[in-house]
Amino acid sequence: MHRAWFVAVVTFVTIIGAAAFASLPGLLIDPLHQEFEWSRGTIGFAVSVNLALYGLTAPFAAALMDRFGIRRVVAVALTVIAVGSVLTVWMTAAWQLVLYWGILVGLGSGSMALALAATVTNRWFVARRGLVTGILTAAGASGQLVFLPLLSWLVEHHGWRPAAVTVALAALAVVPFVWLLLRDHPADVGLPAYGATEFVPKPEPVPGAARRAVSVLLSAARTGPFWLLAGTFAICGASTNGLVKTHFVPAAHDHGMPITAAASLLAVIGVFDVVGTVASGWFTDRFEARRLLAVYYALRGISLLFLPMLLAPSVHPPMLFFIVFYGLDWVATVPPTIALCREHYGEDSAIVFGWVLASHQVGAAVIAFAGGLARDIFGSYDMVWYASGALCAAAALMALIIRRPPTPKALPVPA
Repeated sequence: MHRAWFVAVVTFVTIIGAAAFASLPGLLIDPLHQEFEWSRGTIGFAVSVNLALYGLTAPFAAALMDRFGIRRVVAVALTVIAVGSVLTVWMTAAWQLVLYWGILVGLGSGSMALALAATVTNRWFVARRGLVTGILTAAGASGQLVFLPLLSWLVEHHGWRPAAVTVALAALAVVPFVWLLLRDHPADVGLPAYGATEFVPKPEPVPGAARRAVSVLLSAARTGPFWLLAGTFAICGASTNGLVKTHFVPAAHDHGMPITAAASLLAVIGVFDVVGTVASGWFTDRFEARRLLAVYYALRGISLLFLPMLLAPSVHPPMLFFIVFYGLDWVATVPPTIALCREHYGEDSAIVFGWVLASHQVGAAVIAFAGGLARDIFGSYDMVWYASGALCAAAALMALIIRRPPTPKALPVPA
């Protein structure tokens, strides 16, 4: 078996571990509120710092890997996440939650998760790139499925501290696999990439990659499509990671649903978002990306408007329908957004998408904080669901007004 597949397996396990870090914040809101009497807005602010740093670090993560190597960056990132998570066990003030979970875990997870899959696929695979990318993308959903029920059980039966320690141990457990099995480039082990016919020497470190990321941002920011794509994707992040992933469990618990049941529903979303992403990629090859985005956001907005009526002490068929539907739509927006970046920005599309993805996390950060604040003020999350539904309607309109890139004019045929 080619060494590339071992690297892919280690990457898969690493991303599954990263999903544990993303699964926990929504489970901590009620326990921290009860123990420390911190407002939900304060706890939501720490989550928002985590989400914002996760996104803003991502465009530079590839530059770090080019400069210092995949193995070093990922090993250090996992260690930082473990330290940040385990330090929360001894925290006594809200600023410590912001520092440990917001800043340390945010920087650590942002330094590897978004860039790791793309960097490994591009370096180690020539054949089967689409398959490997799909598998590594599914790893995040698989990790959510694995860890959410376990962490919710720990929180409900043993408190939030064992759950935080479990996340730290999961991060540290992956470090030896990363250090022993992950390699930066096929040339490190004297092999060509999987599917390549020729051996390619390892390139020299690229110190100017971060500078290019900034220059591409400045160039793209002068165009209208960039702001429309960034705006729609910010609403995407607000209505998924910032809202549902962070606040669905405490909102369901407000209506009498057990934490384990609510977390299990959130895990089911992680299963169906894999199906939805694959299907969306198939649709993107056959239909106009702008219209697909508009349909996805419109349907998401309608489903959020109905959610307050579906929350109840027990799980019933309409709620299961919402979970399946929302799971299919969860990251279906990614393939058409990537396609539009490619249409408008060509060779720079990957970097542009990195910045658009950063806006996704910033949108998630804003709603993570605003959702907790609204719960403190209004006593329920209903207003947040309705406002997010309206935002999704706005995103659908924004997607429709993204202009098509100009078609190159054919040169006249000489007589």
